[in-house]
Amino acid sequence: MSDAWSLALCGALLAASLPHAHAQSANRSVPTVQAPAPADAPLTDKERAVAAKVYVGAAPCELGKSVQIEPVADEPGYFDLTMGGQRYRMRPVETTTGAVRLEDRTLGAVWIQLPNKSMLMSQRLGRRLADECANAVQRAAAEAMKLNPPPHLLDVAQVPSR
Repeated sequence: MSDAWSLALCGALLAASLPHAHAQSANRSVPTVQAPAPADAPLTDKERAVAAKVYVGAAPCELGKSVQIEPVADEPGYFDLTMGGQRYRMRPVETTTGAVRLEDRTLGAVWIQLPNKSMLMSQRLGRRLADECANAVQRAAAEAMKLNPPPHLLDVAQVPSR
């Protein structure tokens, strides 16, 4: 056995044992993170549920920008998002927060839809491309929040439990 091969084998064995040894030494389990599905993988049931919540049509944004979102006819669950001259093919992504998230992994675009507004971000540039985008439903939700604002997080924490 050559020294280079022996060294490579030892390195591989050591690397394979480190996560397990670290988890045991910390006396806790290490959560696994599932990699996002490739853009061409079939949508999961949860991703289809996200797609069902997407608002389609025009969404005027701040600074005179506008975003148009339309379902892709031959790919149920996918959306074409257009802003200016740029077009993105968006795939729904499951979130833990309940926000609607669409991604174009090829171009690095992310669309986040909240009840009262939406925004388009560029992961590559690390900034928002469009903010305060809202269709009629979102504008109504934003007005309702102004009239009946949700409690502040610190106020909720101080409410005695029953």
